[in-house]
Amino acid sequence: MLPPELQELAEKVSNWGRWGERDERGTQNLIDADATRRGLATVTDGRHLSLAIPLDATSPQQGGAPGRIAPLRTMLSVNQCYSGQDGDAAFNDDTVVMAMAAGTHVDALAHVTYGGYMYNGFPDTKVTAMAGATRCGADKLDPIVSRGVLLDLPLVMGTDRLPQAYPITAADLDAAVEHARVTLQPGDVVLVRTGHMKYFHKGDTHAYNHETPGLSSKTIQWVRDHDLGAVFTDTYGYEVWPPEDWAAMMVVHMIQVRDMGQIQGQNFDMEKLAIDCADDGRYEFLFAAAPEPFTNGCSAPVNPVVTK
Repeated sequence: MLPPELQELAEKVSNWGRWGERDERGTQNLIDADATRRGLATVTDGRHLSLAIPLDATSPQQGGAPGRIAPLRTMLSVNQCYSGQDGDAAFNDDTVVMAMAAGTHVDALAHVTYGGYMYNGFPDTKVTAMAGATRCGADKLDPIVSRGVLLDLPLVMGTDRLPQAYPITAADLDAAVEHARVTLQPGDVVLVRTGHMKYFHKGDTHAYNHETPGLSSKTIQWVRDHDLGAVFTDTYGYEVWPPEDWAAMMVVHMIQVRDMGQIQGQNFDMEKLAIDCADDGRYEFLFAAAPEPFTNGCSAPVNPVVTK
């Protein structure tokens, strides 16, 4: 359970019942038509880039969360002709086994429970070994199309990347918003860059998985006050690791997912985007991502695309 001061914060930022007692979409409710039009209005020349990391054996699962595996892709058929006649169509097919959170992904609201409940008061028994997440699963996630804003913390702090295990504060986020010259609005999608993705690009998955900078408990109220539609990071764990206080391990996940219904995700590659934004001085753009609708999934792979 949470320490008393964090229990008080969880109650203060809770979105339970805000969009109805049966709601399973959480802060996606904030990504309305106005948020989508706001994103579309930022597009000037139509160039776009993906923020997804490759789905292969290099995905950042080695030494990470127990039981998660990187994508294992194998062939089902190779140039197989089903008619048996030379010259007829031949087909190549493959299959994959992977953790749903193996690469760039969005967490379903069933991803985190505590105290016997998941988001909006659904009992944690709604997640079972046989059926998966029968409430708040990945199939309840809609496509995310909104204005995106890059908060480039290393650039603002004058460094290549944030120090390992650096706890990001609300003041850090405010400084990045000021640098981006934007006013955040409800339903916006915020991309928090730490520069930690550089470890992944170098092939150092151990460094990428361990002692990661990330959002601290001091950012929870900040995210709630801005009513963000979604928050995504370029790290494995989203929040700072190791935790600031082992008495509340993964507290940002606990409060944001379970109490706020905050859409969040990890392993977003923002390195090229950071260069692009610095080059043209524009840190807002159209953000679009459609989580794969795995029925009763607890997370969903996604290929996020930024258009400027």
